[in-house]
Amino acid sequence: MSTVPNVPIGTADLAVDIPHAAVAPPYSLYDEWKRILTVRPVLAALFIAFLVIAALQPHWLASADPLAASARDAFQAPSSAHCLGTDENGRDVWARLIYGVRPSLLMGLAATAIGLIAGAAIGLAAGLGPHALDSFLMRFIDVLLAFPDLLLALVIITFWGEGVFNAIVAVGVASVPRYARMIRAQTHLVSRAQYVEAAVTLGLRRSTLIVRHILPNSIKPVLILATIGIGGKIASGAALNFLGFGAPPPAPEWGAMLSVGRNFLSNAWWLVAAPGVAVTLTVLSITALGRQLLLQREGKNA
Repeated sequence: MSTVPNVPIGTADLAVDIPHAAVAPPYSLYDEWKRILTVRPVLAALFIAFLVIAALQPHWLASADPLAASARDAFQAPSSAHCLGTDENGRDVWARLIYGVRPSLLMGLAATAIGLIAGAAIGLAAGLGPHALDSFLMRFIDVLLAFPDLLLALVIITFWGEGVFNAIVAVGVASVPRYARMIRAQTHLVSRAQYVEAAVTLGLRRSTLIVRHILPNSIKPVLILATIGIGGKIASGAALNFLGFGAPPPAPEWGAMLSVGRNFLSNAWWLVAAPGVAVTLTVLSITALGRQLLLQREGKNA
């Protein structure tokens, strides 16, 4: 009868006997960062939904009148009565913040629409027109691109005057050069596509070809980039209002609230913190959501 020799058990043998599920996975900073990036678009979408509700039905979120002033309630710190405190005139900061969502979103959406429509017209004219027209339009666009968007908007307001409408038009016109260049590049690519050449061979009219094939396929990739740019337009509108070129007081507007609040920063910090955080979160949320759409589109095309 054979006997099994007594073999000492080493540490390696013990490691084999331990089930794999009992071993804790190592901490990975990459996995943690990936998890945060996955949650971020959801939080951004929820915040944007909150902004949409505030823009459409502000009285659902704020019961106080944003224009109601009371000298005895001036400079009250955040409390149960006023969750974000009151300003120098005793007006509720939370109510003014909520009612300021509508003009801010209007600035971003309207300015983006103006820039996109005008940029599409110039980009199509440059991409489909003769070489001389293309060269003239692109050199003009190059000159405009040499100026920062906010500086170009200030120049336009200097000629047209102050006001909400002029501020929207100024911010929109300042973004035209970027959209025009992108749509021109897309037009060159689409016009050389096989389905466009097939449509030309079949005798499709040029106007029908542009409306049905070239314009939709040229502007489609730019729409996602325009979505990302809405946040920048909101920030530019707030900057113009901060400088006093937008809505006149006492209209509730984030940039104007920042401009007034800086004068009382030493004793009423909430007057600057509230609109500053609102502008920052809005821009970050729109940018995050737009980048997520861009990544999904690139994933589908890959």
